[in-house]
Amino acid sequence: MVTPVRASAEAAGRRAIWLSIAALAMVFMLPLAGLVLALFALVAGIRALPLLRQENKPRGTAVGSIVVSSVVLLFSLMATGMQLYLMDEYSAYTECMKGAGTVAAQGECFTAFKEATSQKLPPEVLRYLAP
Repeated sequence: MVTPVRASAEAAGRRAIWLSIAALAMVFMLPLAGLVLALFALVAGIRALPLLRQENKPRGTAVGSIVVSSVVLLFSLMATGMQLYLMDEYSAYTECMKGAGTVAAQGECFTAFKEATSQKLPPEVLRYLAP
């Protein structure tokens, strides 16, 4: 029978912080994937904390992982929610961009997207959508 090898507490802390950094990078490309990765990082950080405490090692990596993954989790939830809320507008914009052969046509697609989202979003949010 083979006994399982247990990773060191420091390795668990490093793993947690690297997962949270990867989640931070992923949330800008694919918010839903960033959400899943942030959940893994949060769990890894929470599991590493007692291991580090038990071995009297510095707990900065685990605490940092918990903080970063919590912020990433919040941000990815907001981004995913916004994508779901504006799903129809994003689909219309994507279809318009497929047929746009010139820069002027792409600009018209963006203008149509901005007008469509202005009906759903407050004006404070729309000022960040500059052409």
